Amino acid sequence: MQELYDLSPLARLMFFGVVLAAGPLVWVMYQHRHTPQRRYQALMLLTLFLTFDLVLFGAFTRLSDSGLGCPDWPGCYGKASPIGAHASIAEAQNAMPTGPVTHGKAWVEMIHRYLATSVGVLILVLAGGGWWTRWRHGKSARLNPWWPTLTLLWVCIQGAFGALTVTMKLFPAIVTLHLLGGLTLLALLCVQVVQLAQRESGAPSLRVSAGLRWLSGLAFVLLVLQITLGGWVSTNYAVLACTDFPMCQGTWWPAMNFQQGFDVWRPLGLTPTGEPIGFAALTAIHYVHRLMAGVVLVLLGVLAWRLNRVPALRTPSRWLAVLTGLQLITGLSNVLLDWPLLAAVLHTGGAGALVMVMTWVVVASRSRAPVFFQPTATRVPA
Repeated sequence: MQELYDLSPLARLMFFGVVLAAGPLVWVMYQHRHTPQRRYQALMLLTLFLTFDLVLFGAFTRLSDSGLGCPDWPGCYGKASPIGAHASIAEAQNAMPTGPVTHGKAWVEMIHRYLATSVGVLILVLAGGGWWTRWRHGKSARLNPWWPTLTLLWVCIQGAFGALTVTMKLFPAIVTLHLLGGLTLLALLCVQVVQLAQRESGAPSLRVSAGLRWLSGLAFVLLVLQITLGGWVSTNYAVLACTDFPMCQGTWWPAMNFQQGFDVWRPLGLTPTGEPIGFAALTAIHYVHRLMAGVVLVLLGVLAWRLNRVPALRTPSRWLAVLTGLQLITGLSNVLLDWPLLAAVLHTGGAGALVMVMTWVVVASRSRAPVFFQPTATRVPA
């Protein structure tokens, strides 16, 4: 039996991450060879973009059933790549041709780990660069090194959840936490991008009403709750519990087992006592997410309308409106088109993009307008 943890390929895995991270680092250094003061900002933006790509690829890994393509961590059958594990993968695939381990799924899983390691390296560079700048310029430096340090700590925690996702055999609570951890990483990086842009632009204070700040905070909290429910739907494979819309199973209130559906600490597909989870429980998981979606969509629509009244926040307000519409379309596609892979991945990507936009809004509305806003200082009516 393959051991769940085999650290022998760890050094080689980290080497692959460094090699992959070297590409973006060299590109940023070359692009800003004449403007070294902008290198850090460019690297931060690029890291945010690559982290978003990592979240998308993580969704593809999970939705293509590749999460157990390599049943150990951090390597694949104790090797740094599926090439070295070819014989073990072939043996597992021959024993269970439709099982979780195939050559294709092993490559998907390991590519996800390589990308995650490279993003970790980039965040390590950001943290090191932040402290180096603070050491050279003191408190007059535009960079706050504690944010990238917190991000580095979080990416280590996220890596631990990634390991538990594999070793605990796609335990739904762990998989959902891993998704939320990835979105938290996006939010942390977005905070730094917005704050650094604010300092670089020297824009005047952006004053918004207390009502708008309260509305944006409430929308963010409910969005996170809805994403958590969506992760619970996906990790329990409850998307197809309702295949019609707006009703579910031909009725407005189908048979549902909320207690069993939201019993959080249990294995995939089973109750805590080891019995198969009932269809009514899957229906409850799906339907709660659907009901909450209606509330969140309306709230985000109202928020986008209110933000559009603030000249400096019109860009994020339009992104918010577009992404809210995208979530509605991809969510309906998952239900009515039998959960197509593309729509499911886009639905996760839309959730990640909404988190970034809402982070942008919350940070900007509490301080100064970033350089990529129209820096018109205005006060919004209550």
